[in-house]
Amino acid sequence: MPLTPPSIVRIPIAPAGMINAFLICQDPCYILVDSGLPGTEDKVARALERLGKSYSDISLIIITHAHIDHAGNAALLSQHSGAPILAHEADLPFYLGEKKMTFCATGWFGHAFKLTGAIQKPYQPFTPDILLTGDQSYCLKEYGIEGYVRPTTGHTCGSISVIIEDKVALVGDLISSGILLGGILFKGKAKRPPFEENPQAVGMALEALTDTGVTEFHMGHGGPLQRREVRRHARMLRSLKQ
Repeated sequence: MPLTPPSIVRIPIAPAGMINAFLICQDPCYILVDSGLPGTEDKVARALERLGKSYSDISLIIITHAHIDHAGNAALLSQHSGAPILAHEADLPFYLGEKKMTFCATGWFGHAFKLTGAIQKPYQPFTPDILLTGDQSYCLKEYGIEGYVRPTTGHTCGSISVIIEDKVALVGDLISSGILLGGILFKGKAKRPPFEENPQAVGMALEALTDTGVTEFHMGHGGPLQRREVRRHARMLRSLKQ
């Protein structure tokens, strides 16, 4: 068990928290959570350089779901680092490029964003080295981290989250905060991301995380958020009609 808790380093893939990736740092292990958009590997390199590290110090790459702003650079960063990729099998057809994703907009911004075609662009396919199935979790102790990865379906069928010491969760796009895509303003106020397949399932997943004792939530757009605000949002989602 680590003597000191891991640190969470946000990697700004886009300004103002609009798109985030993260490093979980527990020297000598560095876990990258989400890879960012294609062509943004310099953002990851700079974050590592500020820590005195390089691509080769990445021990594991965790992809929370198959959208391009989270999985789009996974293949390249895995090649650069030699690190294995962990993801969930429910999103595997999208990682392999065998199937096009569908996008269920949650409001006017999602509909407008979808019309740009940016979210539907293909990215370099990859096969995850570690593939979770069903409700399977993955323990991170071999990386010196008291934590695990668990399925949290709802945003996509294969969405997963990383929980550290039952206190901090990195949840991809289960939730967002801020305006438009996320970030910029009102970062402390939870909202739905531009796209969401099953809001009731998301609400259940978020409630389950708060029930485990998680108090701080980091996400791909905006944040971080505290437990009380996440629980309020989760209850709102569960009240929506299917």
